[in-house]
Amino acid sequence: MSGSDRSDQGENEGEGEGDTVRDAVERSRSGAPAVGAVVRDRFSSDEVFQRIVAVADEEITSGSRELFFSGLAAGFAITITFLLYASLYATTDGNAVLSSLLYPLGFIYIIIGGYQLYTENTLPPVALTIERLASVPALLRHWTIVLTGNFTGGAIGAAVLAWGGVFDEPTSDAAISIATHGVETSWWSLFSKAAFAGLIVAGVVWVVYAARDTISRLVVVYLAFLAIPLGNLFHVVVSFTEMLYLVFNGRLSIVVGTTEFILPVLLGNTIGGIVLVTLVNYYQTSEHRLESARFEGASRRLSVREWLFGSLVGRSYVPLIDTAETRPTGDDSYRVLVPIANPRTESRLVDLACTLASRHDSAVVHVVHIVQTPTRRTGSGPGSDLSQRNRIINESEDLLTDVRETIDGYGVDCETSTIVSHRSFEEIFDAAERTHADLVVMSWGENQLWGAARAERPIDELTSQLPCDFLILEDRELDTSRILLPTAGGPDSDLSAEVSRTLQSTAGSELSLLHIVDDPSRRERGEQFLTEWADNHDLEDATITVDDSGDVERAITREADDHTLVVIGASERGLLSRLVSGSLHFDIVNEVDCSVLLAERPTERTLFERLFGRR
Repeated sequence: MSGSDRSDQGENEGEGEGDTVRDAVERSRSGAPAVGAVVRDRFSSDEVFQRIVAVADEEITSGSRELFFSGLAAGFAITITFLLYASLYATTDGNAVLSSLLYPLGFIYIIIGGYQLYTENTLPPVALTIERLASVPALLRHWTIVLTGNFTGGAIGAAVLAWGGVFDEPTSDAAISIATHGVETSWWSLFSKAAFAGLIVAGVVWVVYAARDTISRLVVVYLAFLAIPLGNLFHVVVSFTEMLYLVFNGRLSIVVGTTEFILPVLLGNTIGGIVLVTLVNYYQTSEHRLESARFEGASRRLSVREWLFGSLVGRSYVPLIDTAETRPTGDDSYRVLVPIANPRTESRLVDLACTLASRHDSAVVHVVHIVQTPTRRTGSGPGSDLSQRNRIINESEDLLTDVRETIDGYGVDCETSTIVSHRSFEEIFDAAERTHADLVVMSWGENQLWGAARAERPIDELTSQLPCDFLILEDRELDTSRILLPTAGGPDSDLSAEVSRTLQSTAGSELSLLHIVDDPSRRERGEQFLTEWADNHDLEDATITVDDSGDVERAITREADDHTLVVIGASERGLLSRLVSGSLHFDIVNEVDCSVLLAERPTERTLFERLFGRR
C-alpha cells in the first residue's frame, strides 16, 4: 500500500471515529438529539430556575424605596390596561374579543420594562424562599412594599381617569360597567378566577426567563395576558384600579369594594401563583438545580427558625456564593471580622485588627475577602458559572495566604473566607450577623468597594441597628504612636476608649484626650468631666486638653496636627450610613493629615423595631 493510500485510510478512520464520538456527544441517554437549531436554544428547567433565583436574589434584598417606586410605576402602567380596555369596550359595543386586544399593553410595559408587579412576585421571591435562602419575613416585606406601590400607582391612575376628563361619557359608562361586573361576582367565583389568573402570570414569569430574546418574551406576555379578559379572569392590581374608579365616581364604598372584591382576587392571585406554578415548577427541577448559584449546596441554608422568623432569631438571607462558615453555637471567643477588598493592600488594617484582638484570652480574627461582581449573576449555563466560581475562590485563597501568616504572628486564631456578590457593603453586615462577630474593623476610602453601595438595600436600614461594634479606618499610612481621642461621653466614646487603651498597652501609644466646650465659662466643668471620664476608662495617664472655642471640627483638626491617629466616636447615629451617602457632617475625616478611626457601637432594638425593622 502506498503512502498516500495509507494516509487516505487514516483520514477516513479518523473521520469515522470523530463521527462516532460526535454522535455520542450529541445524543442524550434517551437517544434524542441533544443539540440542534431548536434544542440548543432552550434552557433546561434547572437553568431557568437558576436564572429566576439569581434575579430574586437581588430583588428580595432591594431597598424599600427602590421596590416601592418600581411598584408604583407598575401600578400606574396598569391604568393603561384599564383605559384601553374600557375605550375599546365602548367603541366595539362590548365585543369580548375586540375590546380585549390592547388589554396586555400595560403588562408588556411592566414586564419588558422590569417594573415590580405583585403577581409576578409570586414566583421569583417564593423560589428563593423555598430554597431557604431567604426567610418568610423577608418575603412578606417584599410583597408588602410591592403591593403598596402597585395599589398607590393604581389609585393615582384611577383618580386621573375619574376626575381628569380622560374618558368621554360612553367610555366612562363602559368603565363603570366593567368594574361593576367584578364587584357583582360572587366571592368564591372571584377567588377561583383569580387563582387561574395567578397561574397565568406566574407562568409568564417562568416562560419569560426561559426565553432568549425580546420578541419571544413580547409574544408570550401578549398572549398570556390577553387570556385574562377573554377568560373573564381577575388580576388584583387591575381590579383595584377598577374598584377605585367606582369609588371616585360615587358608585361604591371602599370598604365593600376591598372586602368583597379586592380581597378574594388578591388571595386567588397569590395562591394560584404559588401553588399551581411555583411549587410545580420547583419540584420538576433536579436536586442539582442550584449547584452553579450557591456554594456548597444546601449546607448553608437558613435554619427552620431563621426561615420562619428571619432576623428576629438570626439570619434572614443567605448570599449565593460564600465560603464563610457560621460561628458554632457555644463559641465564646472574641471575634473580630475584617472585610477586605484587596488582600495585597490592606495589611495595615489586618495588623490593627490583630492588635485589638490580641488583648483577649480567646480571640479569632476572621478576614473576609469580598469580591464584587458588576451585577447579578445570570449565566446561561451551570458549567460556566461553576468554573467562574471555582476560579474566583481559588484565586482568593491564594491571595489570603500572606494574610493568614500575618495573623498567626500575633498569636490569635485565624479564619479566612471569600464572598462573591454584587452587594459588597451589605455582605459585611450579613457576615457579621452570621458569624456573631463582636467587632468589625473595616477600611474607608475612595478606592474601597464599600463606596459603591447604592444598588443595595437603603444603607440606613443596614446601619441603623448594627450587629456589633464597628471601627472604620481612613488609612493614611497608619501610625498608632500618638493618639488623639476627642470625647463628649456616650457608648461610642466608650468604644473609642477601649480601642485607645488597647493600643496604649500593646503598642506603647501616647494618648491625648480632648473635650470641647462652648465658651471659657464652661472650661472648669469640662476639665472635671474629662478627668472623671479618663478615670472611669482607665486612661489616667493620658494628656488632658479642654478646648473652649465651641467649634468641634476646628478644635479636633487643630489638635490632630501633633498626632498620628485620631479616634472618634460617632457623634450622630448612623455614622456608616452617612459615610456611604456622603452626608457625614465630619470634614475632619478629609481635612486632617493623619489616619482617622471612626467608632460606632450598636444600640438595643425595641420589640417594635425587632418586629418591623430592617429586613
